[in-house]
Amino acid sequence: MADIRKGAVTLKGGPVDLAGPQLKAGDVAPDFSLQGADLKDVTLATSAGKARIIATIPSLDTPTCHKETKLFNDKVKANPSLQVLVVSMDLPFGQKRWCGAEGVENVTALSSHRCTEFGEKYGVLITGGPLDRCLARAIFVVGADNKLKHVEYVTEIANEPNYDAALAAAK
Repeated sequence: MADIRKGAVTLKGGPVDLAGPQLKAGDVAPDFSLQGADLKDVTLATSAGKARIIATIPSLDTPTCHKETKLFNDKVKANPSLQVLVVSMDLPFGQKRWCGAEGVENVTALSSHRCTEFGEKYGVLITGGPLDRCLARAIFVVGADNKLKHVEYVTEIANEPNYDAALAAAK
């Protein structure tokens, strides 16, 4: 397992430990293999040549994650050149059900349920506590060159990210 960042973020004020490095703007985005709603593998190369926002969340079935995903869905509707990938440990079946029920069509929900590698590479894998093996809330804006243009590890998991900063970085 990757290095542990102790108390890197909080959940309702309590410290949460994260596995993996703290990425920063300028770093090359780590490659990944995640599972889409159609059960096919999706990698960083799948959307090569586009600006991408990768939003990691604990679960679509929580109020803040629900709101964040819906908001990104609405904001990118007018910008088809931008791809938003929402990544959680939720099963692809649940993600597909949730997106269908909520009318989410402009965001791609991806599941990291098969292994913890994505969470470790991006430094968002929660280790221990009530959200053990879930992903912390973070935003990674990846340019067409696969370099990170913006990184935000939301310091309180129950809070929303800075949408405007992410969208501005993705332009």
